[in-house]
Amino acid sequence: IPEATTNQVEAGDVSDPVFSAKGFKIIRFGAEPVILLKASETEFRAFSATCTHLDCIVGYQKDRSQIFCNCHGGTYDLNGRNIAGPPPRPLIAYKVNLIAKGSEPAKIVVSRA
Repeated sequence: IPEATTNQVEAGDVSDPVFSAKGFKIIRFGAEPVILLKASETEFRAFSATCTHLDCIVGYQKDRSQIFCNCHGGTYDLNGRNIAGPPPRPLIAYKVNLIAKGSEPAKIVVSRA
């Protein structure tokens, strides 16, 4: 039986301490890994976490504001565009919505773009 198609996932809230420490986290979008990163104080971005070169999982270099693949040095900008190394194409982008409820921290919802 094939896995059901995932259209959106809740990825926690904006106050998650991992964003202050590392600036990103890897979440599951169905069977696919997605990198969710904090681009600025009010903006989050999400992309496929699978490098377009040889399918390694990418990470985020907060100090350089770039997505990086440790396998072969592939580099992507904050729009998911491949800018250095061997990756042949950009990362797949996902849509990020912040949903606020009262005084609680906003929830992060990632969906297909």
